[in-house]
Amino acid sequence: MRPSLSAFLSGLIFALGLGLAGMTDPANVLGFLDITGDWDYRLASVMGGAIAVHAALRPLIQQRARPLFAARFPAFAASKPDAKLLVGSALFGVGWGLGGYCPGPALTALATGAVPLLVFVPAMFAGFYLAQVLQARSGQGAPRPGAPRVGAAPAP
Repeated sequence: MRPSLSAFLSGLIFALGLGLAGMTDPANVLGFLDITGDWDYRLASVMGGAIAVHAALRPLIQQRARPLFAARFPAFAASKPDAKLLVGSALFGVGWGLGGYCPGPALTALATGAVPLLVFVPAMFAGFYLAQVLQARSGQGAPRPGAPRVGAAPAP
């Protein structure tokens, strides 16, 4: 129960931050993406603030023997960019640019009941599902976070 509660509270804080920063408004996101026009710096400020908090707290967190709400820290395999990553990144960027929403802000802004979101969010989940189906058919499913890495030592 504690990991679920932790995830819920983290998501809630994230959603509140996005809402307070105005990042649930696609006009702000599209203004950030318009680098040749009237560029809006606010999204860069939000990202910079998140990076600063992470950079300050990561060394402290890594000093712990284990996370507060999990048995161990997840092990992620270092890998080089491949075609799947590049295509997925491009699709994400195109969807963000066309829709004006990133998945987190889209879910947060769904509470407004705006009709474009009532179309965008189901289409987003359909895309998630389609990606899983295509990965399963190709036999190249994405590794789950926390799954042991090939050649990694078992957790104590």
